[in-house]
Formats: sequence, structure tokens, C-alpha cells
Amino acid sequence: MTDDLRDTLDRVGDRFNLGEYEIDAYLAVLEHGELTASDIADRTDIPQPRVYDTVRSLSDRGLVELRESRPMKIVAVDPDDAFGDLRSSFAEMVDELEARYTAPTRETEAVSLVKSRSTILRYLEEVIENAEYELAVSLTPGLLRRFRDKLAGKVAAGVSVELLVTPASNAPDPSTFDYLEVATIARARRGITTPVLAVGDGEYSVYATQDALRDDRERYGVIFNRSALGFLVSGFFGTVLWTTAETLAADGAERPFPRRYASIRRAVKDVREFDDEEFYAAVEGRDIETGADVTVRGKVVDVAFVDTEEVASLVVETEDGRVEIGGRVAALEDVEGQEIVIGRGEPPAL
Repeated sequence: MTDDLRDTLDRVGDRFNLGEYEIDAYLAVLEHGELTASDIADRTDIPQPRVYDTVRSLSDRGLVELRESRPMKIVAVDPDDAFGDLRSSFAEMVDELEARYTAPTRETEAVSLVKSRSTILRYLEEVIENAEYELAVSLTPGLLRRFRDKLAGKVAAGVSVELLVTPASNAPDPSTFDYLEVATIARARRGITTPVLAVGDGEYSVYATQDALRDDRERYGVIFNRSALGFLVSGFFGTVLWTTAETLAADGAERPFPRRYASIRRAVKDVREFDDEEFYAAVEGRDIETGADVTVRGKVVDVAFVDTEEVASLVVETEDGRVEIGGRVAALEDVEGQEIVIGRGEPPAL
């Protein structure tokens, strides 16, 4: 810590480090403008013998002036003058402290309940900012405006962004709002019961009710930092929310391959869009019988998908035969796909 910052902390701390007697005396003098020691004793619970020490402490801090007379007068200093010099110092101090702040490492298996609206918004922003290749978000129109620039930055960086806007009645009209600037595909869903959420790369997610973002003190947001739990939010988004929403805009085939996915459903949907083309997959995952880590590489020879998105899988032809790839917590397929890369021509690099 630099000497200047330490001095600022000492100065600010000293000015505000008031005891109970000092606070009572200071407020009494502020209210009346000018009092004697006896007046202060009469108007507060400060014992008469302690009044002089108390007002001298206030004087030392520049909060009052002591006028020697009989009796001595204690005169309030205009707060703008008393604290004005601290305004710039305080702002500079906060800036320097913020610059020194190191965010604590997030526990990878933590699940957190948060009640503060500002905290929920901060986590939403963090999920959006940290998404590297896949992002699913359900936002109110107000939050869409709030995070518009960050979402646009993700789209420009090649991140796949599925955007759900709720309630649909308040969603910006596609004729006046460029949804493809902020999303790969955008849909709108009726109802204030639709939650606000964000899932980045299938791992880090935030879930909150719309009530929680209206400062409802009886509502909570939930932060999932572990991928196996974040998948629950992603699955809920894909099977419950997304399938009951109306499409506003979609970019079709504009994003280049190879494409990386955390969700088997998104991978399968993209492959189905180009059903007359050959695709290859590289998959990191787990054998569903043994739990052993596996890597699967080969040509995609079949897909399974239903419109409710409850079923989605890839069949990959490898050197050792066909392997069926499912999503997180797969049970019917051979491999739980945790990271999936789809490309053309040959199996892509992971």
C-alpha cells in the first residue's frame, strides 16, 4: 500500500471515527448552529464532565469551532466546508482501492443463493462476459437494453447466443430492433412467470425470477458454478422455455464451422440444418458405464432429435465402431458429451 493511500485512509477514517458522545454533540450543534457546553449537556445524555473533551475532539476534526467567551460557544462548521475536502480524496481512495481489489477465486462447485438485485445483475453480466463459445440468456426487455452492447460483442466474437425475451408483449419489434446484432437466434415468450437466466458454455449459470429483479425481498437468485448443476438450468432453458417461445429472428447458416458446443441439443440442431452435408465431430466426455474420460473422433453418421428437445444425440463413426453421444447426464447413449466440436472435412481439434 502506498504512503499516499495509507494517509488518505487514515485521514478519512479519523474524520468519521466518531464516538457516541461525539455524534450526539455534533448533531445537536448542527441543529442549533451554536450552543454552549451546558446547552449540549441539557440536550443530550452526555455527562457534563465529558462535554468539553467531546467538543474539543469535534474541533480537532474540523467539524465545529470553539469560540472562547464566557461561556464558551460551540459553533457548527458548514458541512460542505467540513467535508468538502474529503469528497475528492474519498473518490480517489475508492478508485485506488478498486484498482487493488482482487476478486476472490470462485469455488468451482459452489451453489449460491443471492437476494440482492445488484448482485444478481452483476452475476448475469459476468456470465455474459465470460462465455467463450455458447451463451443462453432469458432477459426482460429492460435487461436486453442493459446488456445489448455486451451481447453484441459476443456475437461479433463468434459466440453462439440464444436469446429469449420475456414478456413477449414488451419485446422490441423486430422491424425496429436488430436482434441479429445481439443473438444468433432470438425468441420471445409470454408471461412474467418466465425466469431471467444466463448459462455460459454450459458451466456457469444464473437463475432468478423476474420478481427478484424488481427488488422483491422475498425472492432469490441462484448461482451455479459447477457444470453438472449448471446443466440443469441449460436443460430447463432448452426444453421448457425455448420450446414454448416464438421466433423473432435467426441468422441461419451465417456462423462458420467448426463450432463448439456445451449442449448436445444445439449441436444436433445445427447438424440437422445442413442435412445434405457431411460433418465430423470431436467429443470430450465420459463413458456412461464406467465414468472414465473418453475422447471420440469421427464422422457424424446419424442424429436423433425430437421437436420437444427432450431427445437429442449424435452417432459418430470411429475407427473402433459407432459411438452414440448424448448430452449431460446421458443414460441411453454410450458417452456423455461434455464438450462437442462439429466441423467439416475431418474431425476438428478440441
